[in-house]
Amino acid sequence: MEKLKTLRGFRDIFGDEINTFQHIEHVTRKYCKLLGFAEIAIPVLEKTELFVRSIGDTTDIVEKEMFTFIDKGGDSLTLRPEATAGIVRAYLQEGMYAKERVSKLFCIGPMFRHEKPQKGRFREFHQIDVEVFGIDDPLVDAELMWMIFLILNELGVDSYGIEINSVGCPGCRETFKKVLVSYFETKKNELCEDCIRRLQRNPLRIFDCKNAKCIEVSQKSPFLFDYLCVTCNEHFDMLLKHLEGFGVAYIINKRLVRGLDYYTKTVFEVTSDKLGAQKAFIAGGRYDNLVEEMGGPSAPGYGFAIGVERLALLTKMKELPKQPSYFFAYVGDRAKAYIVPMLRTFVKEGLSLSYSYEGKSLKSQMRYADSLHADFVFILGDEEIGKHIIVLRDMRKKIQFELPLEPSKLLQEVKKLITQ
Repeated sequence: MEKLKTLRGFRDIFGDEINTFQHIEHVTRKYCKLLGFAEIAIPVLEKTELFVRSIGDTTDIVEKEMFTFIDKGGDSLTLRPEATAGIVRAYLQEGMYAKERVSKLFCIGPMFRHEKPQKGRFREFHQIDVEVFGIDDPLVDAELMWMIFLILNELGVDSYGIEINSVGCPGCRETFKKVLVSYFETKKNELCEDCIRRLQRNPLRIFDCKNAKCIEVSQKSPFLFDYLCVTCNEHFDMLLKHLEGFGVAYIINKRLVRGLDYYTKTVFEVTSDKLGAQKAFIAGGRYDNLVEEMGGPSAPGYGFAIGVERLALLTKMKELPKQPSYFFAYVGDRAKAYIVPMLRTFVKEGLSLSYSYEGKSLKSQMRYADSLHADFVFILGDEEIGKHIIVLRDMRKKIQFELPLEPSKLLQEVKKLITQ
């Protein structure tokens, strides 16, 4: 019978990689809580309409990448391709806007996109999503970029750049769209079919196309940045001043756009040349109109998402001081009865104690302890019980000691030996 395997773009995560994932989550939670963010868990499955309305029906995500299906009740459902839409839905559904002036939320979990698997990018991938609702001050934009700076610094990521741009407000974009359409009309024969269609519906999406010819045409187009209104220009200038105050280095990339329609004003990506062609591993921006467009009150928003798989490739795990590991080898039923009190004592002290469930020969148990790289092995049999002792073997130095059998006294003696 053929062995069952994971689907293409889906995989198991274990060993060193999952340890890195947990380290990234731990560090991110630390700074989220320091800066006043509360954790939220949102569903993996939502109504398709949520993503079409928020992300935009002309985006690559909605057009090509979503895992969408019709359920038994006839509803169109989608595995979440990103978290912002779901968090906005929760923000409205739970009435957070009426309970607090500013809502600061973050969530951690898997996302799903049907795209070509590549280095650090899979069809099931994991993100850390950080969002702020209720304030449009560029200080918030800078503060979250500073949070990213702090997280990356603690994770030992030393080769990256923060690229920023402003995509303006709806007013700026309406003016720019006319200029953009005029430009792309002259290059229409060089665009792919998707971009020809986008030219009339949403010409800004052409900047997000991965087609080589479309990229080449886009590189020579006018900059939206040059058509920003006074308000958007002032917002961007203040953002730069705040970033300098936080000590965060940045690069202005006037061609930067994000692949989601809801962004306004600030957009940014954190990139690394160590990740190949798709070099962004953190991205985000401001979305001042999204909450209102989804049926809520006027509530500006801003946030970012961390691609955990991609960040894990850049993270330098620090060697933590290793706690000694212990193994309990027992011979006979009388000795086996000591497993429970030994385990309770060691775990209460935060120490690891392994043992063999089968209780095979002492030789077999010692081989098992060696395979687990145990630093110390306790050996207990009828003879030791009769003497009220237990033998402790130091597996590194190949020496052993006789210690008192009573678990709490035993632990005191072990600590003395280790510190000598």
